[in-house]
Amino acid sequence: MNELSHVGDAGDVAMVDVGDKPLSRRRATARGEVRMARETAHRLRELPKGDALVTAQIAGIMAAKRTAELIPLCHSLPLTHVEVTLEVGDAKVEIEASAETTAQTGVEMEALVAATVAALTVYDMAKAIDKEMTIGEVRLVRKTKDLA
Repeated sequence: MNELSHVGDAGDVAMVDVGDKPLSRRRATARGEVRMARETAHRLRELPKGDALVTAQIAGIMAAKRTAELIPLCHSLPLTHVEVTLEVGDAKVEIEASAETTAQTGVEMEALVAATVAALTVYDMAKAIDKEMTIGEVRLVRKTKDLA
């Protein structure tokens, strides 16, 4: 038996059928970071393009809502809550994104997409002043499921 839920025994791909699964309350949280020069971290609210932190927060929320359009076999979910927070450190921005739904499948992809797009937005907003930034450590840190 193939352990990959989106790949059949013959190597074909398909969206997983979750129609028989019960509805449940699901939550997922992902984290990521953007490393940068200290000077860049101190200027993130006053960049030539504007406030990178607010822009990245909005971009992450919007991205979570469009995950099914970006990931081919991902289910479209009715998100009930998305939260993206960005914390500026000495030479980095730490991003945490959480998504919630009541559905038949989880929201980890939405949380991961939100964190990744928020990181990409910080990068885009600051790239004119810092050519050495790196995006990394994007990972799922928590997922839960409660019966609805």
